[in-house]
Amino acid sequence: MRLTKFTDLALRAVMRLAVEEDAYPTTREVADAMNVPYTHTAKAVTRLQHLGVVEARRGRGGGLGLTSLGRRASVGWLVRELEGPGEVVTCEGDAPCPLRGACRLRRALRAAQEAFYAGLDPLTVADLVSSPTGPVLVGLASRPPE
Repeated sequence: MRLTKFTDLALRAVMRLAVEEDAYPTTREVADAMNVPYTHTAKAVTRLQHLGVVEARRGRGGGLGLTSLGRRASVGWLVRELEGPGEVVTCEGDAPCPLRGACRLRRALRAAQEAFYAGLDPLTVADLVSSPTGPVLVGLASRPPE
C-alpha cells in the first residue's frame, strides 16, 4: 500500500500543527518548515479544513491550528478521508480486466487495504508527535526558512 504525496503532505502538516499548540503558523511557514511547495501545502490545508481537522484564523496573529477533532483524530480515519474510496487496483476502464467478475486478487487486495487502514486506526495525531518525533518537529518550526 502506498499513500499519495497529497496524503503524506497533509499528515506532515497536521503533525507540524500538533506541536504548535499556542502558535498559529501560516500556510507559508508550514510549507517552508517542511521544505515543500506552498501551493501543495495550501491544497492540503484546504482539504484538512473541510474535514474539520484544521482551522484558519484571519488577521493579525492569525494562522493555522488544529481543532479538537484534529488532535484526537484517528490516523486511519484521516488517511481514509484523504485517500478517498479508490481501490488498490482498477479492474474497469477503457480495457476492463476479463477476470473482474471472478477475480480473487481484487478481493484479497481490498482486504489488505482495509487491514492497512485498521492498523492505523488506534493511532491518533497526538501519538504521531510523541517523542522522539515531537522535539524534531519543534526544531523544524523554529528554524529560519532557507
